Amino acid sequence: MTTRHAAIVGIGATEFSKASGRSELQLAAECAKAACDDAGISPKDIDGMVTFTIDNSDEISLGRCLGVKDLAYTARIPGGGAGAAATLFHAMAMIDAGVCENVLVWRAMNERSQYRFGQASANMSSATGGHSTGSLLWCIPFGAMTPGTWGALSARPYMEKYGVTNRDFGLLSVQQRKYAATNPKAWFYNKPITLDDHQNSRWIVEPVLRLLDCCQESDGGVAILVTSLERARDLKQPPVRILGATQSIPRHVEVIANYYHDDLTMMPEAAGTAKRLWRQTGLKPEDIQAAMFYDAFTPQVFVQLEAFGFCKRGEAKDFIADGQIDIGGKLPINTHGGLSGEAYIHGMNTMAEGVRQVRGTAVNQVRNVRNVLVSSGMAGAILARA
Repeated sequence: MTTRHAAIVGIGATEFSKASGRSELQLAAECAKAACDDAGISPKDIDGMVTFTIDNSDEISLGRCLGVKDLAYTARIPGGGAGAAATLFHAMAMIDAGVCENVLVWRAMNERSQYRFGQASANMSSATGGHSTGSLLWCIPFGAMTPGTWGALSARPYMEKYGVTNRDFGLLSVQQRKYAATNPKAWFYNKPITLDDHQNSRWIVEPVLRLLDCCQESDGGVAILVTSLERARDLKQPPVRILGATQSIPRHVEVIANYYHDDLTMMPEAAGTAKRLWRQTGLKPEDIQAAMFYDAFTPQVFVQLEAFGFCKRGEAKDFIADGQIDIGGKLPINTHGGLSGEAYIHGMNTMAEGVRQVRGTAVNQVRNVRNVLVSSGMAGAILARA
């Protein structure tokens, strides 16, 4: 087992809205400054930066906004929200290698007011996160032009093999909105839904996805600050150790279009991430007290639950129906409300909720938390008490 020495010491976010009224660079600066303030670290001491390939704010401009003196390393993660946990992996690696002292991870976007990933366009740059080449060109001409259609194509074989229905997906949606309803920062604060509400929402891709199976379109920014565990112990917040982090990008992956894989009833990238993460940390599924899964669409949570071994293949629907993801269940999931209930900041707000759970400051706090899994499909990390 490899010893890890990186720790998360700061988290920050803007409000989550449908019209921020300011530039994405300003959103990035605001959430980054909030993360630094949370940690008690001056922004000028940031010497590493990690974001997504599709983030519109560049490192140099953001560094100038923050007063950063000297960047030693920068990196950008491909794949949209699937790479959210990979940002923590890169930050951890920079700290462990001694390349950087303070690494800022951020994602900021006006995805509702400025552009919309879920809308088809002439060149597909918005729907594909700027990527209109590769295997997606085999499906776009036939009408599969948006993330919802890609996700539905991936989910349909799973549903048919294991007898999963859209009503099963609805139970997850209802639980996440229950969490969001008690989270003042969530867009759907005080707005729980019933299973009937879910089943009466309009179809997006019948018979797989209804409106309430889909994530939101949000404006906002989230930042996370990572430093060494040794330094973290002298800062404002109790350190959250990155016990392990890794990623897996198997062949045939194309954004969320898993219908090129040999087995269409599983998520091989999540399975690869799980295998590496369990081996890296020496932990097992039963050692995890809460999990934060990327949930652009409800079926993605089902296959991640199974890929990480929290239940057997095909049994996620029973795991959820039995109440195991509720706050008192075996594995509370997405306790901030998820991307459907709180906001869609490409999964970074889900990473931040993992930090709050370990700190013990979450609105929907799980009891006796020691280890929390955060997963974005292609990458994952285990956050732990230091």
